[in-house]
Amino acid sequence: MAGVIEVKFFNSFILRKTVGADDITPAWNGSKGDNTYPQPGITSNPVNWALEESRITGGYNNVQTDLGVKAYLVEEEPNADFKVNSMIYSGVFNSRTGINDTNVFSVGTDITKSVNPAQGSIQKLYAEDTNLLIFQESKISKALIDKNAIYSAEGGQISTVGNVVIGPITGFSGQFGISKNPESFAVYGRRKYFTDKNRSVVLRLSNDGLTEISNYGMRDFFRDELGDLDGKSIDNTGKAVGAWDIHSRQYVLSLQKYTSENQPSYFKTLSFDDDVNGFPSFFSYKPDHGDSIKNEYYTVKDGIMWLHYSPLALRSNFYGIQYNSKIQFIFNPKVSMSKVFKTVNYEGGNGWQVDSFVSDITGIHSLGTPDNTPNDAWILGTRDKAALVYSFNQGSYDNYGNVYPQNLIPPINHAGFTRKENKYMSNLINNSTEAAGEVIFGADMTGIKGYFSTVTMSTDNVTDVGGMKELFAVSSDYVESAY
Repeated sequence: MAGVIEVKFFNSFILRKTVGADDITPAWNGSKGDNTYPQPGITSNPVNWALEESRITGGYNNVQTDLGVKAYLVEEEPNADFKVNSMIYSGVFNSRTGINDTNVFSVGTDITKSVNPAQGSIQKLYAEDTNLLIFQESKISKALIDKNAIYSAEGGQISTVGNVVIGPITGFSGQFGISKNPESFAVYGRRKYFTDKNRSVVLRLSNDGLTEISNYGMRDFFRDELGDLDGKSIDNTGKAVGAWDIHSRQYVLSLQKYTSENQPSYFKTLSFDDDVNGFPSFFSYKPDHGDSIKNEYYTVKDGIMWLHYSPLALRSNFYGIQYNSKIQFIFNPKVSMSKVFKTVNYEGGNGWQVDSFVSDITGIHSLGTPDNTPNDAWILGTRDKAALVYSFNQGSYDNYGNVYPQNLIPPINHAGFTRKENKYMSNLINNSTEAAGEVIFGADMTGIKGYFSTVTMSTDNVTDVGGMKELFAVSSDYVESAY
């Protein structure tokens, strides 16, 4: 059956009228029989006449098309076809010879290469030596570049040079991809790092294949942050910004949930260290981008580039905002013995305070009702907690109650950590509310009762703000509890 192609003709070089926004006079349409202009009795803004462009791309000395009637094809209902799982390549670019065929896509040659559409769209391409890494939503593959391959009877692959741009595609073992977060990709040497939100994992691709580095002590964390259990995880509008920190040799990942201007910004930035196979630190900054250049680590925030680890910069200061460094850990000696933690001691530099010292919870139990009906009242068990333990300088004062160092009076007394033999130590003052059956509670007693205690320490806002604060070891004196 023959097809019908509609062809229209037009003259590219008629006069064109340009008028103001409030002009009411109709424009001349170029027809010989048109008498709509001028209209007697109707006034209008000044009218400018211009000749339509006749040079290709409008460049100086560019090719000029001949005057006359031109023909073009008309496609009344154009249909776009998005091949999200295909790659296409153009002609070559050679700056030495001046050949630039990057805008040439010859239909006479096979210039496309497709991957399995069932694995989702292609999100990122990365060229590495003679391989092209292809990151789909649910699969990671590689293809030879400028080479072809033949296979032996044993299934081995032999590379051969041939007239081919993208060779055979082979997938890495494991059903993992990069989801729709190509911004999480970072590379150092032969190691590539990225996230797969659809499977709630963080991955490393190296010579030994794909590795789930999120399994190294952080499986539950990434399940919650990359999933959507609490509504705080990144979704299709959020980001997972990845970068390689060349200074600390760590992969930095910032999980950022989209929030409107009226909602607080929710993000969590942390790092992965190959030396310990774990995630050692969380950070207080939220980068838009990050990368390492010439042994320096930079991030970009709101269009401004920031250098990290500068010897002139304040510590824990990100994008001009000063933060407190914080560490949390658990005291759990003799796990089956109930204890009373009496003191907290640490070795390190001056300037650390104890924000919280909290024992384990005793669990949920029933108060019961007089008639033992099913409507028993259930309450959460109690836990002991200590009052804030001030740092050495923060809690220093003289006999007149003046606080040091604000008034620069040498300290005499300390409400918090005191120093002895270059170690800092403090008693724990109980700051708990009354629990059922307790005779002495709260500030009337010392120590924290429990099987274990969760401790949070941070730098203060007084001692050498932005300076170095070292922390080597933390301990606690305890005795066996009688209850």
